[in-house]
Amino acid sequence: MKTNSSCASVLAAGMIANASSSDLFRVYFGTQAKGAQRGIYMALFDAKTGKLEEPVHVSDSIRPGFVVIHPDGQYLYATDAAGSFTGGTSHFVSSYRIEEPSGILTDLNTQAVGTGGPCHISLSPDSRFLLAADYRGACCATLPILENFEIGEPTAVREHSGSGPNPKRQEKAHTHSFNGSPDGKFALAADLGIDQILSYRFDDGDLTLFGETPTAPGAGPRHLVFHPNGQFAYVSMELNGTVSAYEYSDGTLTEIQTCTTLPGNFAGDNTVSEVQITPDGRFLYVGNRGHESLAIFAVDPESGKLTALGHESTRGKHPRHFNIDPSGRFLIAANMHSDNVVVFRIDPETGKLDFTGSEISVPAPSCVQFFSI
Repeated sequence: MKTNSSCASVLAAGMIANASSSDLFRVYFGTQAKGAQRGIYMALFDAKTGKLEEPVHVSDSIRPGFVVIHPDGQYLYATDAAGSFTGGTSHFVSSYRIEEPSGILTDLNTQAVGTGGPCHISLSPDSRFLLAADYRGACCATLPILENFEIGEPTAVREHSGSGPNPKRQEKAHTHSFNGSPDGKFALAADLGIDQILSYRFDDGDLTLFGETPTAPGAGPRHLVFHPNGQFAYVSMELNGTVSAYEYSDGTLTEIQTCTTLPGNFAGDNTVSEVQITPDGRFLYVGNRGHESLAIFAVDPESGKLTALGHESTRGKHPRHFNIDPSGRFLIAANMHSDNVVVFRIDPETGKLDFTGSEISVPAPSCVQFFSI
């Protein structure tokens, strides 16, 4: 599929006429789409009305399942099955320049990561490094962001070993996410295969193992999010349908609580996906694939404990990822198996989610990232 830059420009002009710059966002979607539909998509979102415009195909990257945007809004990074290289089966991370005013992506460069394929990336708090988790290769890595915003060769790669009690999913280590701590001194890797969250001392791109936090056997830690106050962290447990709350201090996680993400009467198959917290730290959301819902929790700001508030259908199948807009007013959920993206309004007092009526089609969406324009 070819990139439609003229369509993007017209789309942007129409929305800008009806929204102030503080209300207007670009939303980029990583996907698992194949064939002519493969690549990264972008849609404009008006946070005044809650309307998400029709998507534009902005890059034909191969399986860009996860994307992040540099804080300056001019560059985007993605996991990529092949990047700019052709004819091979290696897996990479890729960098792109975001063109103005269209939002179309221009290839910059590609770097190999690990031996299996990165599934998750994040930027260090100072945005000087890309942190990558390689699921099949069972490792985490740091890669510098160069002065020209391209990705440099890895400065550190740390492999994990071991297994868990689930023979189908935990036959070996599977690093599923890698995130920097708010103070920039540590980086935490959630490893689904070995039921551990590994803490690394992070020093100018180097990684030194600092500690290991075990989870319940068979839990399968997937993704991690920090509370805005930096004192708590929350981890979605993919395999046993739970979310765990931790107190965080100087690279150490101390478990506070573990909660189910499912209603008591649910008896079907389910895997947990994303976890996100509102910018004010009052509400937490966790994705359920199988129950096809978002579990909603209130967060106690003093203790970090969670109180279950209920569930909201994602109006699709397999909500692999979702994100909250920077204003904290809206949540956008990506349903990978039904090819749809749905917008919900967040009630600021109760945390409950209300469908706005805005829904678009994106092929196999697997990641949602916002940037204000």
